[in-house]
Amino acid sequence: MREGELTYDDFLRRLNIQDVLIDAGYHLNRRDGLRYPSYVRLDSEGRRIRNDKFIVTQQGKCCFKPQQQKSYNIISFIKEHPHFFAEYRAGVSSDRLVNLVCNRLLNQPVADRDTRIIQPKREVKPFDMADYDIHQFNPQDRATQKKFYPFFKHRGIDLYTQYAFHRNFCLATKHREDGMKYTNLAFPLTVPKDTGQVVGLEERGRPRMDGSGSYKGKAEGSNSSQGLWIASPAKTTLTEAKHIYWFESAYDAMAYYQLHQANDKDLRKAVFISTGGNPTVEQMRGVLTLSLPAKQHICFDTDLAGIEFAKNLQQEMYRVVRSTIEETPERKPYLDSVTDGKNLDEGDIDLLPDALRSSYGKYESAWEEAMSMRSSGLCHPDDIREQTDIMNGNYKEFREGLREFLGLDRENDTSFVREQPTYPSKDWNEQLLAEQKQEETVDETQAREQSPEEEQQTHFRR
Repeated sequence: MREGELTYDDFLRRLNIQDVLIDAGYHLNRRDGLRYPSYVRLDSEGRRIRNDKFIVTQQGKCCFKPQQQKSYNIISFIKEHPHFFAEYRAGVSSDRLVNLVCNRLLNQPVADRDTRIIQPKREVKPFDMADYDIHQFNPQDRATQKKFYPFFKHRGIDLYTQYAFHRNFCLATKHREDGMKYTNLAFPLTVPKDTGQVVGLEERGRPRMDGSGSYKGKAEGSNSSQGLWIASPAKTTLTEAKHIYWFESAYDAMAYYQLHQANDKDLRKAVFISTGGNPTVEQMRGVLTLSLPAKQHICFDTDLAGIEFAKNLQQEMYRVVRSTIEETPERKPYLDSVTDGKNLDEGDIDLLPDALRSSYGKYESAWEEAMSMRSSGLCHPDDIREQTDIMNGNYKEFREGLREFLGLDRENDTSFVREQPTYPSKDWNEQLLAEQKQEETVDETQAREQSPEEEQQTHFRR
């Protein structure tokens, strides 16, 4: 960061959410009788657009949208709604957009960036497994397992986890034209509809001697747009799976399994997915179309990229669910009001039958009351929980009615959960290593405490 540039902390301290809402085209809703100010959007004739409202809380630092039950500060609001702002251009990074918008609102000049010209990539030969010498992990042969030790040891992944996933990794040796050869730990990539054909490799190298990290990437020619690492200890297929777990790397998937398998014996039957980095639409849609009835566990990293990946996957789930609905004349007006990539409950409620509108009204009132109680700091936690239960019950009733109106099978409705490693770990492998280090520290402390006792007992022996 250049000297004098403002940081996110500066933006959060010097701006409030009303500044950003007004800049995004929202207007104070003076007719709203809530205890907290709300902002709405207006159409070309000055009429309020239904179901597009944000309620301001936390002394102007955050806002909520009733349908989403989600809180935004100025940073997350801009990132989630980039198209509301004049600085938005296709391809602009979310961090760059936040800087441009917030600096403009604070009347701070922003230096222009030089345009970088990226040279086109050379033609790459399609991936062919025959170009590699493969060494497999055999659970029955200890000698075959030893070569994997340096790849898994520094990641804290034990033999039992390796046994569970042994069908889904190998050592791959590539011979180069100059006579050199190199070996990496390889996780085969397949296309969801044809898991018998390997279309690439997610690769991880040996740790360097100086501890500076190791190579990670994909084999040359890999089908990165469609291919994923798809693994299940119990050999469950995507169409049979009840639970799908999404990760950015196979290491993270194996670490998650190791952390949780003792308390969840059914984890063996789940299917684990690694996108090998930035998940593509083709990757996500390829899995979702075969596994929509399954519960999707989004286990991406907790950094900004992981947050963006999680949002993209949720949007793709909504699109796939939308594609399963038959568009009848009575459903079409409401379906047309649902923005692409949004949940089915975010359409224009006024276009639903009377009973459903009334059901949604009960939910929205309960939601506003719960948010007000939570933000006031004056209510007992038990009262807040009771109101939250009422809100959730009202939403469940509304969702069931909406599902029936749209002719949507319950098993094809969206079902997902966002799972994150324990702070401050960024990913699951980091959490695994942190827990192992903590256990080692405890063991060392106990050993030191026991030593004086043993010495003292020895002194009294004759």
